[in-house]
Amino acid sequence: MDATIKLPQALKAKLMLWTDASFHDMEEIDNTQSVPDLERVLCRVFGVDLAEPKRGVVLELYVQTVLFCRKCSFNKEQTSAVLSIIKSVHEANIETPLNNIEQCFSYCKELLLCHSVRRPPFSINLFGSKEADFILKYIYNSYMRHYKLYKYIFTPQVKLDLSLTYSDEDSLATEGAEASLKKEDSTDTQDTSLTEPEESMLGPTSELKAMIETEVREQMMRVSVQLDKRMKEIADQQHNTLDSPHPNHKTKK
Repeated sequence: MDATIKLPQALKAKLMLWTDASFHDMEEIDNTQSVPDLERVLCRVFGVDLAEPKRGVVLELYVQTVLFCRKCSFNKEQTSAVLSIIKSVHEANIETPLNNIEQCFSYCKELLLCHSVRRPPFSINLFGSKEADFILKYIYNSYMRHYKLYKYIFTPQVKLDLSLTYSDEDSLATEGAEASLKKEDSTDTQDTSLTEPEESMLGPTSELKAMIETEVREQMMRVSVQLDKRMKEIADQQHNTLDSPHPNHKTKK
């Protein structure tokens, strides 16, 4: 696997009040009504510098989040936190092209807990239990259901490039097999042309390589089928889990 590909990992949640959108930024967002102007303001606040279609997808995600917060009558502090939460979940999703939906959903719930339970300086009660439930359902319906689409747009496609190399021991074994075959042929046939020895020298080597490559391909096919089956089982299991999210918000003393 390429060393540049990050493996899925658990992320540590933290407070995100005024992390990305300051009080002044939220005043400007609240005073902006039209969607084009809202996209312009959010593009500046979050420093969106992406080419299309990535730019349009990210801005649509932020705009819909602001509209959701307005529908819920959230104040400036709450809206700023929700925007940072959805931004962090999205960044966690696209940091790896591999399947990390379980880590992302767990990270999302931990972020909500950090803003729903009063335990300074680790968490604050910015949202009530009902508000946290509304936010979790919104993130699930607007983002988690389209998790694979976001990953497809923002992450590179991973391909396996398999190449075969032959060590010195393999070369010696091939030469030994070639010599034994050549000796047997000389005992069975006495009259050969000048070109036949050359063909007998090249034939066993290429045939052995072909046999090795065929065996490796068959093994890779079997492993690929097993991995696909396992990934489907994990995806189905996660899908069943996400279909009925029931977060448990307990107050920690």
